[in-house]
Amino acid sequence: MKDIEAARQRMIDRQIIARGIRDNRVLEAIREVPRHLFVDESLLDEAYDDNPLPIGEGQTISQPYMAALMTHLLELGEDQQVLEIGTGSGYQAAILARLCRWVYTIERIKVLSEKAHDLLERIGYANVTFIVGDGSAGWPSHAPYDGIIVTAGAPKVPEILVDQLRMGGRLVIPVGDRFSQTLKRVIRTRTGIKLENYTGCRFVDLIGKHGWTAL
Repeated sequence: MKDIEAARQRMIDRQIIARGIRDNRVLEAIREVPRHLFVDESLLDEAYDDNPLPIGEGQTISQPYMAALMTHLLELGEDQQVLEIGTGSGYQAAILARLCRWVYTIERIKVLSEKAHDLLERIGYANVTFIVGDGSAGWPSHAPYDGIIVTAGAPKVPEILVDQLRMGGRLVIPVGDRFSQTLKRVIRTRTGIKLENYTGCRFVDLIGKHGWTAL
């Protein structure tokens, strides 16, 4: 356990703080979430390395820095609710659950959604609701959201997601082609949409009606 805790702290110090993220709430949430539980046992030695890892079904768990950056850009408050598109392993949902009142998370691959649900339930996260479906269309029945995070690369910003933001809400999404994207933040304001560009990145495809067509 001490080795795991030391590896997690090194991850925070060297991969996240050293790259400019000093949001104490985000850092504490990442410190509390046991990332090694979200990867396959064969990859335990790499659980806190600075890279994405496969989780099966052609999907990945994001590198720690990217998870931290996207979380930081959401600027979530304790009484807010967030929509996550792309549950994957459940790691990002666990971080978000530490920061806000409620997390709604959508995954198109049933086996991943069920596995993430079981894991989060087992380790004590009670403020996350799971659904299997087309994440590119969002989850209108629980809108508006204070934040929406898309953990898959999209060809463009889906307007249907922007429409599900509360006024002042933030959408964090990678946008580009299927090989590389730019991480963007969309803020819904009373005078229109504010679009900010951040770092280059590469995510798995956002598959769905408002994303890419499956290959």
